[in-house]
Amino acid sequence: MGDILIVDDERDIRELISDILKDEGFTTRLAGNSEDAMAEMNKEAPSLMILDIWLKDSHMDGIDILKAVKRDNPDVPVIIISGHGNIEIAVAAIKQGAYDFVEKPFNIDQLMVVVTRAMETSRLRRENSELRRKDVTTTDMVGSSQAFRTLKAQLDKVTKSNGRVMLSGGAGAGKEIAARYIHTNSDRADGPFITVNSASIEPDRMEEVLFGRESSGRGIEPGLLEQAHGGVIFFDEIGDMPLGTQSKILRVLTEQQFQRVGGSDNVRVDLRVISSTNKNLEKAVEDEEFRQELYHRLNVVPIEVPSLAERREDIPELATSFIADFNKTQGLPLRELTEDAVAMLQTMPWPGNVRQLKNIIERVLILGSDKDEITASDIPGGANETEEAEEGRVVLSGSLAMLPLREARELFEREYLLTQINRFGGNISRTAGFVGMERSALHRKLKSLNVVTSNRSGTRFATVAEEASEDA
Repeated sequence: MGDILIVDDERDIRELISDILKDEGFTTRLAGNSEDAMAEMNKEAPSLMILDIWLKDSHMDGIDILKAVKRDNPDVPVIIISGHGNIEIAVAAIKQGAYDFVEKPFNIDQLMVVVTRAMETSRLRRENSELRRKDVTTTDMVGSSQAFRTLKAQLDKVTKSNGRVMLSGGAGAGKEIAARYIHTNSDRADGPFITVNSASIEPDRMEEVLFGRESSGRGIEPGLLEQAHGGVIFFDEIGDMPLGTQSKILRVLTEQQFQRVGGSDNVRVDLRVISSTNKNLEKAVEDEEFRQELYHRLNVVPIEVPSLAERREDIPELATSFIADFNKTQGLPLRELTEDAVAMLQTMPWPGNVRQLKNIIERVLILGSDKDEITASDIPGGANETEEAEEGRVVLSGSLAMLPLREARELFEREYLLTQINRFGGNISRTAGFVGMERSALHRKLKSLNVVTSNRSGTRFATVAEEASEDA
């Protein structure tokens, strides 16, 4: 049923409690002093601890042990027992995180009621934690483009290590999903995944949120670092963290311990740190907006998450995945994307990356018609919504309409082919098949239009020759 650690300096008492619990189907471990108790805790955390306040021949009393247990194993419920109990001790124990207080000589039935409730609380906490982890890990990484495969290969290399990873990329590119992928496939998968939204936490509350707080009125309130013990702490957009907090985070990374706000005890934590940024942190270091030492501590393994524009081949797969997710979670209709809708999505600009695509799919499903399909006309922002064209006609932009035919045709062909090549991830064969040209003829046309392809983030990109030379 559960493993219970019994700590009492009186041998008869601890053995009596052990016999009672064994009769109820529990397994027990016994300790007669603080040293044995902490050794058992370090060996393996129990499901529950029954702890005597007064321990003879020990360096730590029950309150000291309670503090250490709640610091390093906050999910383990602790029941305090004492033959010298009074209301002050009970209140002190509860403030330090004890589940309940039982006074000696105790009634066996009363003790079993408290033990049963504490074990049930412990079980529910574990189940809730497991459900939360299952809920977030159902969002799998989706894609098959070369840029996506390159990213996934890099992530797979770091999952089994404990090294610090810095994920860089634009807003909405999927940096948190990449971080969760590392966690889910690591040896810490059973531990928590705690996100620190550096940009959304008020600077004057950052330390309290991260390190927690101690006060006489409210006792111990664990912070995010303490909650992440045994798992992963993810600093989302670390570049937005205040400079003052950066120096204290640096100390945590160095010493793996900290003090809560208002407290004096050192809190030890076992963490893996993953961070993300959409900023150029090297420039931020030069501008003295980010601490150089912290940057080097966090940037042990840098991984760039490609933008959606760099993985346009994945758009149909991503969109289909979002449709299925929204159907499952919100009951929105399962609608299929038509070829013209896919083409529209693959050629649109995506400054908001994958997050923007997900939002558009949700909007289409909520506001769309009752049709079974999603067409290009259903997609907001894809076509020019302010200009209407009759069927079979194309509405020219003002700039294009003012050019001579030869120049307009060349400009149109260049932009059209750039769009199609990038849509197909730089694959010339697929582009040629779609536009209806022989591969050799397409190569000649691209050369005449000064269009070249180059590699970026594992994907080939088409650019005009002059632009390519500038980027080089």
